[in-house]
Amino acid sequence: MPPELVAAGITDPALQRAYRACRDLNAAHGRTYFLATRLLTPDRRPAIHALYGFARYADDIVDTLGAVDPAAGLDELGLALVAAFEGGPSEVPVITAVADTVSRYGIDRRLFAPFLTSMRQDTHVTSYATMAELDEYMFGSAAVIGLQVLPVLGTVSPEAAEPAAALGRAFQLTNFLRDVGEDLDRGRVYLPQDELGAFGVDRDLLVWCRTRRRVDPRVRRALAHLVARTRAIYRRAAPGIPMLAPESRDCVRTAFTLYGGILDEIVAADYDVLYRRVRVGTGRRAAVALPGLARAVAVRRLRRS
Repeated sequence: MPPELVAAGITDPALQRAYRACRDLNAAHGRTYFLATRLLTPDRRPAIHALYGFARYADDIVDTLGAVDPAAGLDELGLALVAAFEGGPSEVPVITAVADTVSRYGIDRRLFAPFLTSMRQDTHVTSYATMAELDEYMFGSAAVIGLQVLPVLGTVSPEAAEPAAALGRAFQLTNFLRDVGEDLDRGRVYLPQDELGAFGVDRDLLVWCRTRRRVDPRVRRALAHLVARTRAIYRRAAPGIPMLAPESRDCVRTAFTLYGGILDEIVAADYDVLYRRVRVGTGRRAAVALPGLARAVAVRRLRRS
């Protein structure tokens, strides 16, 4: 039995298979997130994998399962999730694992409805006129995930919810800036039209830059502005890290630093992100994660002594 599952007290073979499937999704698709999760105590990791796995599975319904009507697939997912919350069986491993996680940690089930609402938007909404509209989408697609993980991470302050939600938004805006070219290929522009328009940028110009592998100066200025806005959200989220349980802080601090590093790479690339994907290099990832791992181990030893 995997040590993480032993530490979490997950002994049922079907549950073990479900949690391992979620861990595999996290390892395959969430490189930064998975690395940060390694800094958690082993008993907490399966629950974080389950929450990530469910979110990833829903995202895949929208983006990659072309043989299925995405809206219908999300409706089926929502019904199956509610049934699992009520104790019903599921043939979908991520549903089995996330329902068990919700039960173990007392996570508010109502947080999953706005997430699925935002995922449904991705089946028919291709742009956002204002940052306020995008914020509404990100509440469901990102902020609620920050709230879902709080009971797993543990907190020492009742005020941790607002920074956790802000961090979810910051992570997602970072992804939107990094993936703007890939999202264009899916027919979507997540960056708000009014923010882009203030710099003379629209969808046509973004497509022009991607197809010609060039970046117009107006696009550079718009992206610089949005990077600055995203950094401001990280600053609002930062006070939440000390509000977490001590043994969870290094995990979130590492994710905070590495995702912020994506913004650094966007700037270092002179905002040439329309036709290539920037990444935080392995050296920097290790430089951030290894000290965090050392601190996390020290905290665990201290709490056991």
